[in-house]
Amino acid sequence: MPQSQSIIARPSPRPDLLIFEIRQKITEPDIEWMSARVESAFDALEHIDLLLVMSNFEGAELSAIGDGEAMRAMTRSVKHVRRYGVVGAPAWARVMIQVFDVVSPVDAKTFDLSEEANALTWINRPPEHPVDRA
Repeated sequence: MPQSQSIIARPSPRPDLLIFEIRQKITEPDIEWMSARVESAFDALEHIDLLLVMSNFEGAELSAIGDGEAMRAMTRSVKHVRRYGVVGAPAWARVMIQVFDVVSPVDAKTFDLSEEANALTWINRPPEHPVDRA
């Protein structure tokens, strides 16, 4: 699958941390590209951390929101994602992420765009306690 036009994979300091930057409107091919990378990480590693940096998020096409591959990756994330950080999320997404943090075992947090360094510090901190997701 060719490189995404609106989402790029950023270099990561560790193999179990995926960092993606969203630079414009997300299309269905973009979300499928990112979902494939996340699914591959789930297949290779028991747990990962995921950081999204929304440097210039311009929304998403309807077909990207309801994409089957994205939904499958989202469903699997409950079992495989330890921490999920989002930098620069719009207000409506912040609310959804805060709700997700309360109702799921994933440790989720949002940060302002100016707080990217804080997000990296947060996502790289050692676990506070072992996570049992069996």
